[in-house]
Amino acid sequence: MPPRSKRKPVPPTTDVDSSIRAEPKTKRTTTKQFERIDNLFEAYTNKSLDMIDPDGIEALCKDVNVDHTDVRMLILAWKMNAEKQGYFTKDEWRRGLKCLGADTLPKLKKAMNGLKKEVMVPESFEDFYSYAFKYCLTEDKQRSIDIETICELCTIVLGSEFPSQVNLLTEYLKIQNEYRALTMDHWRNFYRFFKEEKLKSHI
Repeated sequence: MPPRSKRKPVPPTTDVDSSIRAEPKTKRTTTKQFERIDNLFEAYTNKSLDMIDPDGIEALCKDVNVDHTDVRMLILAWKMNAEKQGYFTKDEWRRGLKCLGADTLPKLKKAMNGLKKEVMVPESFEDFYSYAFKYCLTEDKQRSIDIETICELCTIVLGSEFPSQVNLLTEYLKIQNEYRALTMDHWRNFYRFFKEEKLKSHI
């Protein structure tokens, strides 16, 4: 980066509202934050694509000590509202890291450790749950996901909260012959059913 020119001292003002005087400082802080976020983005970017690709995500996972199949990586993609599986654009990266307040690698590592808290609120989890399905739609106009991927996704997203139910469901899906792929309606029904069964067990 080129060296910054020295700033001229700003004369004191007495007739300007203090909130207006504070605005440039806030703007400068935001600009510096995005510069750091962008620098972090560049560390993982495929320069020919101008985005983070699967290799970059693999390197990111290694740096933050999180496996690529960990639900936290999916939550991170959700926070970015990433559209294409396995890729992060600069705008998506900025959106996610700004939201997490992570503009350096140490801050991102710390944020990754607390990502599961982001979906503890029921409304947030339901939004994340729907996003997880959409994120796996890798083709244009695709409306369903193959059974193998559904089983993996179900284990990642619901396995920690409903381990026995997920195990039974995935085992059944693998041996049944009626469906080769499942839709969003099926996906939503899994969670709805698991929640109802959990409530019944506590009555």
